[in-house]
Amino acid sequence: MKSQEVRSKFLSFFEGKKHSIVPSAPMVLKDDPTLMFVNSGMAPFKEFFLGNAEPKSNRIADTQKCLRVSGKHNDLEEVGYDTYHHTLFEMLGNWSFGDYFKKEAIAWAWELLTEVYGIDKDILYVTVFEGDEVDGTEMDTEAYDFWKAHISEDRILKGDKKDNFWEMGDQGPCGPCSEIHVDIRSADEKAKISGRDLVNMDHPQVVEIWNLVFMQYNRKANGKLETLPNKHIDTGMGFERLCMVLQGVQSNYDTDVFTPIIREVETITNKSYGKEEKVDIAIRVISDHVRAVAFSIADGQLPSNTGAGYVIRRILRRAVRYGFTFLNKKEPFIYRLVDVLSNRMGEAFPELKAQKQLIENVIKEEEQSFLRTLEQGLVLLNGIVEETKGETISGEKAFELYDTYGFPIDLTALILSEKGLKLDEKGFEAELQKQKDRSRAASEMSTDDWTVLTENSDEAFVGYDTLEANVRLTRYRKVSSKKEGDMFQLVFDITPFYAEGGGQVGDKGYLEDAHGDVVYILDTKKENNVIIHFAKNLPKHLGETFKAVVDVKQRHRTECNHTATHLLHQALREVLGTHVEQKGSAVHSKYLRFDFSHFSKLTVEELRDVENFVNRRIEGKLPLVEKRSIPKEEAIAEGAMSLFGEKYGDTVRSIRFGQSIELCGGTHVNNTADIWHFKIVSEGAVAAGIRRIEAITNDAVKDFYFENNRAYFEMRDLLNNAKDPVKALQNLQDENIGLKKQIESLLKDKAKNIKGELKNELQDINGVQFLAKKLDLDAGGLKDVAFELGSQFDNLFLLLATEQNGKALLSCYISKSLVESKGLNAGQIVRELGKYIQGGGGGQPFFATAGGKNPDGIGEALGAAKEYLN
Repeated sequence: MKSQEVRSKFLSFFEGKKHSIVPSAPMVLKDDPTLMFVNSGMAPFKEFFLGNAEPKSNRIADTQKCLRVSGKHNDLEEVGYDTYHHTLFEMLGNWSFGDYFKKEAIAWAWELLTEVYGIDKDILYVTVFEGDEVDGTEMDTEAYDFWKAHISEDRILKGDKKDNFWEMGDQGPCGPCSEIHVDIRSADEKAKISGRDLVNMDHPQVVEIWNLVFMQYNRKANGKLETLPNKHIDTGMGFERLCMVLQGVQSNYDTDVFTPIIREVETITNKSYGKEEKVDIAIRVISDHVRAVAFSIADGQLPSNTGAGYVIRRILRRAVRYGFTFLNKKEPFIYRLVDVLSNRMGEAFPELKAQKQLIENVIKEEEQSFLRTLEQGLVLLNGIVEETKGETISGEKAFELYDTYGFPIDLTALILSEKGLKLDEKGFEAELQKQKDRSRAASEMSTDDWTVLTENSDEAFVGYDTLEANVRLTRYRKVSSKKEGDMFQLVFDITPFYAEGGGQVGDKGYLEDAHGDVVYILDTKKENNVIIHFAKNLPKHLGETFKAVVDVKQRHRTECNHTATHLLHQALREVLGTHVEQKGSAVHSKYLRFDFSHFSKLTVEELRDVENFVNRRIEGKLPLVEKRSIPKEEAIAEGAMSLFGEKYGDTVRSIRFGQSIELCGGTHVNNTADIWHFKIVSEGAVAAGIRRIEAITNDAVKDFYFENNRAYFEMRDLLNNAKDPVKALQNLQDENIGLKKQIESLLKDKAKNIKGELKNELQDINGVQFLAKKLDLDAGGLKDVAFELGSQFDNLFLLLATEQNGKALLSCYISKSLVESKGLNAGQIVRELGKYIQGGGGGQPFFATAGGKNPDGIGEALGAAKEYLN
């Protein structure tokens, strides 16, 4: 059975069971501070399980893109080494929100697997929760009894809390689960040992394919469980593993989900899959990782150095280094796999086809960048090897290579083993643990349970229409972190405060009670569909009504910037072409940032045209035309732009200014005239095919022109009020260039004269011509003198120093014959002598330099040089 048929049969089956079929949510989470990526099928539905929103249907089914590479669920290091773990995978799931429960979930799972898919009942095992003494939970006899109607009792196994109790996180909805496992071993292997003894034992052919979670509890902050008022079903079946079973193969990578990609890797690398273990692992890593990276980019997450972007960069770099090390690929090639991936999965996930060119561009540039890093790392590693005495390389040095330069530690270990050297793995792990501890301490947070003041869970946002409202506090909780200290999260029945989302920052403001007491709202965010207000203090009179007031000035500036992003998007598509698509934005009160797809740097003329286009719309005084809660299809039909990677509901809000119309939940000005003026302050590249514009509006533009005007008059004053300051400045620059050339010529002459003097000062120490001296030359002059003298002697040890602009500089030259015969190394020597000048440096064994901030230490450094010849 082909993978496309496997997927469609699942969805058709549950559609027949009166489930609404919904599309996969974007894999990258933008408005959930608790998760970077969707890591399970239920993640997009958290708000329904928590009771913070009502689903459009009590029965839902889908196939969800998931990524497990960070946090609690992290499979990254297993990927490639076994045949059934992945970074990105599809989770086939069916959901019940307070509708059916264990009986139906179990019966339908059995029906689908054995009757629709035709899986042999004799290769299936199921597990049920055995109970837990600490939590005070008993065995799930209810699920056990339902299973007895379908499968013999010797195939129903009991599992502990680790395997058979599923939790959303440290707090929140949870419950016992029932896993379905499949044994696809040969008859001979089954005769030797029963499959029941291999369930949950990490056997590659006895694997879990479906997990049925029975959400019936809520985990409190103190660890206690309380029964949920409504019970829910949350199931997840691994699509890739199911395909393995139905296609009669022994590995997920042998299914048609992966084989087209693997064949392409074989063609590109001229390697064969299935002949050598190291090559097979590398091909599996690459075939898996290209899917994760491609889907992430399609959903709007580019590789970067922080957060979710760092995770994506790490996955891609892991693939690159496996290709570099085991497939001997020293040039970019992974981007070439996107074409076959798009052809294979583009029908089910159209974002792959729509974003194909962008995905290829970004991956190719990332590959090129990391390959340069690998080359640099190899040079640095060779330097560490040369400096090391003995056979063991310092774990601290290896960690520096890993942490500072991004050089993979397993590649370091591999290269060292090839050179007959060892890595101090304990030292490396110690440094890595220190880093983790620092990171954990910085981000550690404790969250109390909600204190509920009223059972009314409805919450309304009124901030589109008013910036003040009389509100009542419905619940609150305390959160503590090392970074922010103690904070309180407040939830109101209604709120005028906009919660961070869609690139726009959250509102600030204050609460005031009838007694005149004020609590300042420092930020507003949304978590699981709840608007949360952050404050350092808890209001004194919790049960009273408060006046909630948004910071008017900040909100207005933010609205100006948000509206400007819409006009900017329209302008870019008009000036550059309709290939331009928004790829991210940040809307603050002081500035806006807009990322978009485009293949080249914007010219001065294009930037001017874009700026003028936006300002004409501002001058045109275009009114806001807003439509709330309209069907998404209607908004799209009217021309509204939807963005890849955004999660839209069935009803949306559309924002129109003239011909600009977009789906947007943010706040906006009532008329474009309120923006006053738009000014681009920078334009540059973010990644291959992605550009970024930063711009300002309103008060920030006034400040910008005021500052420029001030600087202009100051410059004119310095130029003696020249009529043409630009020309005057150009004349100064030309004059400066001429003077620099004269100085360079004079210094070269000075260096030649000094060379003759220095020859007379050389000392013979144990057959070595030695000199350590401070000179009044720049860095280039020191180097010229050193190499001039070095050309006349084959036994020269020279340490020269100078002081320039309050900084110290050391240059060390050692004849190559001395480097070989006496084991001297200029790079090591200046590194050690650099301590005297409070600096450091390095270079080659025969010539190296060090810089430092303490010129007073030059004398000590020169005095210590002679010790290397004793």
